[in-house]
Amino acid sequence: MSDEAHFSAEQPGSRPPSRLSRTDGDGRRTCRDSRPSRARPQEAFRLISIRKRSDFLAANAASRVATPGFVLLVRQRNDGDPAKRLGITVTKKIGNAVVRNRMKRRFRELARAVIGANGLAGSDHVMIGRAGGVERDFATLRLDLVQALARVRT
Repeated sequence: MSDEAHFSAEQPGSRPPSRLSRTDGDGRRTCRDSRPSRARPQEAFRLISIRKRSDFLAANAASRVATPGFVLLVRQRNDGDPAKRLGITVTKKIGNAVVRNRMKRRFRELARAVIGANGLAGSDHVMIGRAGGVERDFATLRLDLVQALARVRT
């Protein structure tokens, strides 16, 4: 005798159709629902990232404030756009990729907190990492950035 039981390959009962019932796949909203999407709170202080080399070079000719952890460059764009743009650069002299990426993450968080609220509207802000910024306390870096922005304003 065998201890194995016979099981059918077919599942009992009926299954719903495999395709989605709505074209967008969302059962809560129909395609014709024209409600605007809600504003996300994190988008209120979103900084636009500077990507082009020419923008970095233009910021290099603008005002410069050096602190122990970084150098801040601020350039008024004068293009009528009130958006604040941010560029971050950390050279290989600072350390290996792990160290450079850690420094850039810290700078991005600083920028969200400080430049989003205290930065100059319609300006490009470029932060250049220095060797002292790797070990520097985050609260001290924050204070340095607030003071550097205050110096730029005057």
